[in-house]
Amino acid sequence: MNLADSTIAVTGATGSLGRNIVEVLLARGARVVGVVRDPGKVPGLADRVELRRADLGDRGALEEALEGCDGLVSNAGMLNIGLQKWSAHERVNVDGIDNLLRAAAATGTRRVVHMSSISVYSFPARKPLDDEPPLMDGLSTRHPLKVYPLSKALGERRAWKLADELGLSLTALRPSGIFGAWDTVFWSKVRALYSLPLAPVPVGWRISWIYAGDVAEAIALSLEKQAAVGRAYNVAGDASTTFWQLLSAWRQAGGRTPLAWLPLPLPMHRYYDTRKLREELGWQPRDPESAMRDMLALEQKR
Repeated sequence: MNLADSTIAVTGATGSLGRNIVEVLLARGARVVGVVRDPGKVPGLADRVELRRADLGDRGALEEALEGCDGLVSNAGMLNIGLQKWSAHERVNVDGIDNLLRAAAATGTRRVVHMSSISVYSFPARKPLDDEPPLMDGLSTRHPLKVYPLSKALGERRAWKLADELGLSLTALRPSGIFGAWDTVFWSKVRALYSLPLAPVPVGWRISWIYAGDVAEAIALSLEKQAAVGRAYNVAGDASTTFWQLLSAWRQAGGRTPLAWLPLPLPMHRYYDTRKLREELGWQPRDPESAMRDMLALEQKR
């Protein structure tokens, strides 16, 4: 797909990752349609993209929102970590994906990139984990702490099933822990904590952190390259990068950090193999300091 000649719908376009996706697609010359619940959430976004109101629970509204679109980035979802109810996550991350993909098929929007999660695997990554292990299924525990990953796994399973039934050209991307501009879930909390004079810093914490802009680049490459159709890719950063190194990169880029650190051992390692994404699509993530500088520049621009 030539993005410069294409209209791409992005669900969740007013969210943190969604806004990064919009930036990358616009830079490639695409016309972007943001499919969102609240078009007024991000003032000024409507000056650059067309915003159409729709909820994942309303298939009719989704069909109207996808009219005239050549491709779809299925980015919207529920991300509430902690003790959460299964029903809410199922309604958005599973049934909502069903509505969205059926709407895409009904409108002829057959090229779809679905945002899944690295958490969908049925076991933790204690060694480099490629893109082929089994996903959690309906028999997996619905423990309150596993509500989000299970709902994402079942949502991705539903997406593959529908792609086969409806003739959709699907790619699934599974990002790891994301940091980036406009974040309100994780990195914003980090920034607030590390603006204090003294703050704890987990030492040895490695979960293959990935910059939102690099996830957006993986989405654009997936849309552009035919080789991505029918494939699932891990989207993760360097497994050797610790959270401490991320904070150091943040400081070097000009971000605010504490005057003093309180090191806390946290030997948590999660390794994900991204060779397939690199080799098949030519994807390459930025180093942490470049990512941090890019993030600050985006936030200053608007």
